[in-house]
Amino acid sequence: MAYVIAEPCIGTKDTACVDACPVDCIHPKKDEAGHGEAEQLFIDPVECIDCGACVPVCPVSAIYAGDDLPEKCVTVPPASSTSNTPAEVSQGFKLNSQKPSSRPQAT
Repeated sequence: MAYVIAEPCIGTKDTACVDACPVDCIHPKKDEAGHGEAEQLFIDPVECIDCGACVPVCPVSAIYAGDDLPEKCVTVPPASSTSNTPAEVSQGFKLNSQKPSSRPQAT
């Protein structure tokens, strides 16, 4: 499973991971459209080769293997959500960049 960039990246957007990635799967790069507006970077799961080169260079420890993503960083996206990045949609979850919302309890 591809690596995922979690909420510690929000507002940081350090690009050491971009420089370390051998396949350029981390976006948006500083020279790509939308970099200034993006809250955080994301890893394209289709392009990611699961090498892990990005993990040790992240200064805020925001990068996890998809299977190792801490539960506190994952929420189920609303069916009508249109704010997910392509990586979040491909992974089937949205990174928790906000306080968790209350979810209805199963009956």
